[in-house]
Formats: sequence, C-alpha cells, structure tokens
Amino acid sequence: MSALYQIFHDTHYHYDSPVSLAQQLAHLWPRPCAWQVCSEQSLQISPEPTSRRDEQDVFGNPLTRLAFERPHDELLVNAWLNVEVLARPVVDFNLSTAWDDTRNALTYSGQALNPQILEACRYRFESPYVHLKKSFVEFSESCFPVGRPVLAGAQALMEKIFSEFTFDAEATQVATPLVEVLERRRGVCQDFAHLMLACLRSRGLAARYVSGYLLTQPPPGQPRLIGADASHAWVSVFCPVSGWVDFDPTNNVQPALEHITLAWGRDFSDVSPLRGVILGGGSHDPEVRVTVMPMGDVGRPVN
Repeated sequence: MSALYQIFHDTHYHYDSPVSLAQQLAHLWPRPCAWQVCSEQSLQISPEPTSRRDEQDVFGNPLTRLAFERPHDELLVNAWLNVEVLARPVVDFNLSTAWDDTRNALTYSGQALNPQILEACRYRFESPYVHLKKSFVEFSESCFPVGRPVLAGAQALMEKIFSEFTFDAEATQVATPLVEVLERRRGVCQDFAHLMLACLRSRGLAARYVSGYLLTQPPPGQPRLIGADASHAWVSVFCPVSGWVDFDPTNNVQPALEHITLAWGRDFSDVSPLRGVILGGGSHDPEVRVTVMPMGDVGRPVN
C-alpha cells in the first residue's frame, strides 16, 4: 500500500528596505527513508542566488545553501515535489524494551556503546528549544510506571498531550518557552512535539523532532483549498528492539500514509524550512503557502 503526492511549498519574503547580502539554509527536500521515495523535485528561486550548494547537514538531511550578494527587496523560494509514501511495518508496542531499561542502555557506563545506541544518544540531551526539567518528568509520571514498555509509554504520553492540550494557532510563537506551553495547555504542533521531546528526554530517553507535511482533508463535498495545508511536526522515539518509531501528539496517531517526512533533528531550530542571516531588510515576515495534493488531483497552484 502506498500514497502518491504532489507538494508545493512557497515562501515569500517582502523586505521593508533592500537586503544587500544574505545567506540562507533551506530544508525543503524530503529525506530519503525506507517509507518514502521522492521521484521529482524542483526549486525555483527569485532573485537568482549568487551561489547554491546542495549537501547534507549533520543529521543526514538534504540541505541547500543559498547566497545572495546583490541587493534585493523580496525573496521567493518555491519548492515542488513528487513523493510516494509507503506503508510502515506494524510494531507491537508491548514487545518493546522497558522504558527504564532503555534509559539505562542510553546512559554512559564506561563501556563502549554500539553504533545504534551512540547515534540515539545525540537526541537524549537538551537542545535550544527543548530543556530538561522536573516539571516535564512530573507531567509524564503516569505514562511511565516502572517496567512499562518504552513505546507503550510513548503512546500514553502522546494520548495525554492530545487530550489535555488545545490546538491554538494564536497562543504561542516559535520562541514561547515550553514551561509556558505546559502551564497554559495551548499551542500548535511544534509546541506539542517539543513538549513530548522534553518529557521523554527528561526521563533519559532518546527522541528526535521530525518536520514534514500532513495531508489535510477538506469538509465533505468541498474542494481542496490551495495553500490550506501546512508544515507539520511530530516525534520519533528510540527503542533498542524496534529502532525509531514515530508519534504525532497533535493528532494522536502514528504517522502513516498521510505524513510526508522532510527532515529530523534535535528540535525545530535544526530543521527550519528556511532560515538565514541578512544585511539590511528592516522588519519582515514570510508568507508561507503549503499545498499537499494526492496525485490525480494535481495542478500547479496559481498565486
């Protein structure tokens, strides 16, 4: 079983004053995974960059470096992708390693760590948007009784966040502290992913932030709206037996055919779709439009 999608991710910066120099990092190519294949991709940029370099970042994600050395008062970056998403194997959460044994396996004991554990350890510690605090341990206490399988605990934590928090696009900004999100019980997918990461890592577990796209369904009888979809975020949890398993706390589901993986890292700061440094420009906010269309329903959106 699989699903085919055409994806458009359009970003438009309009600056109050000309930008004389700029360096941008773009995470706009989907990461090659066992559960997805990108058959076509295109990146249109205006103005034309002075230089462009495609490479991988430190987490293995496709990364595009862009440099602009001529004055410009706007920047348009339009990515177009054809992606096939494949069904993932079914995992029995109750057969996963106990969460406290998983924590112990990820704890340095003076013994050499195997490559799988060593790689997972990089997602065990604090990161710019995910801090380790006692309050996150307390919030997740009921999800992780002693001996509970780590993936069953992660599922319970996902359900807890989904049931106790309200999706509110106006409640937070990118830099809103997680302790405030926890206190107000409101936020967006990025907040819920960061909160779940904080709870898991505060318990000594390894979990990474996953960015991507989610197919949204229009109301019955209504056409799919161009630009109505959005970038999405969820969490991947490490289990020594099963490897990495994904959880979407915003929707209380395991990512499947409607989730397209773009990149993963420690938190949002590692995988922002487009970020950089500019000289000049004044105040500016990007206009971002994302469209995820099942193949057979396709056609380039008209701006």
